[in-house]
Amino acid sequence: MSKNLASPDETTSNIELDLLLEAIFRKYGYDFRDYSRAHVKRRLYSRIKQHELQSFSQLQHLLLYDEQTFQEVLRGLSINVTEMFRDPAFYAKMRTEVIPLLKTYPYLKIWHAGCSTGEEVYSFAILLHEEGLYERSQIYATDFNTDVLETAKRGIYPTSRIKEYTMNYQEAGGKNSFSNYYTARYDNVIFDASLKKNIVFAEHNLVTDSVFAEAHLIICRNVLIYFNRSLQNKVLQLFSESLIKGGFLGLGSKENILFSPIENSYKTIDGEQKIYQKKFI
Repeated sequence: MSKNLASPDETTSNIELDLLLEAIFRKYGYDFRDYSRAHVKRRLYSRIKQHELQSFSQLQHLLLYDEQTFQEVLRGLSINVTEMFRDPAFYAKMRTEVIPLLKTYPYLKIWHAGCSTGEEVYSFAILLHEEGLYERSQIYATDFNTDVLETAKRGIYPTSRIKEYTMNYQEAGGKNSFSNYYTARYDNVIFDASLKKNIVFAEHNLVTDSVFAEAHLIICRNVLIYFNRSLQNKVLQLFSESLIKGGFLGLGSKENILFSPIENSYKTIDGEQKIYQKKFI
């Protein structure tokens, strides 16, 4: 952060930030006003430094009149930290506690919200395949960032991460050789097309869009931590309206439904792995 950037008093800086986020919403329709301020400031400061600007106001002027700058800011505000079978214990618990109950349904709708570049979507597709559920499942994988959705659709990832992904898969209770699911080509691996046939990748913004699907399972991991409490509650309510009675909700390791408006509508399947089931009444 430049010396000049830090010179305005905090009140003025916060006003400038409010106006910048309002401008993004009014001009482009993306709403970051209720995102965690720490997250937003950190990402925007890096963009200010890159363009050699001095304030949020200068960045606001630039992105209002230059859509390319806005696209850079949008990519910067997007949360794209993910990996195959991230937090293996979550998938292991899904396999033992949730999958047996999902097997009682003739057809499954699964919503993977905030799917980023798709690694965790393919992870769950593999789990469904190994449990004999993939052929009667429809997975909706959504994100507001169209760039990461394109990466997810391709299903191509760097070979350098495969060792880590293989270990995660094994710890998650994988039943086959992980290499069965991809083909290595040069410095990348391409995941098998059979894993994609029941996945629909679609643009959806949790902040501004409405109910997406009547789902049996919703997975949204490590997204809510970037929202303030008000927005977290709004999104949790959206999930609750999108789940069937008896449906399941899987959140990230630092997220939960405690003290939210939906808390009493759910029972906890696993408090440590943040897996919940919507009550039938």
